[in-house]
Amino acid sequence: MSLVYLLVVMLTLAALAGFYRLLAGPSRADRVIALDLLFAVGVLLCICAALASGNLAFLDVAIGLSLVGFVATIAWARLIDRLINDEEGK
Repeated sequence: MSLVYLLVVMLTLAALAGFYRLLAGPSRADRVIALDLLFAVGVLLCICAALASGNLAFLDVAIGLSLVGFVATIAWARLIDRLINDEEGK
C-alpha cells in the first residue's frame, strides 16, 4: 500500500511541473504538452485510487479521462497548426 502512496506523491510533483509549464510555457505547443501531461497524471491518479480502494469504478473514470485527453490534445494541436498557418499567410 505504501507504494501506491509513493506514486501519488510522485504524480503530484509531476502535476505541479505540468501546471507550471501550462502557465509559464513560452509557446502554445508547450502548453498543449503540459495539458497532455496533466491528463496523463489524472489517469494515473485514477488508477492509483482504484488500487488503493479496490473500487473498479475508478478504472472506468480513467478510461473516460484518457479518451477526453486524447481528443483535447488533437483539437489543441489542430488549432495551433491553423493559427500558425494563418500567421504565415499574412
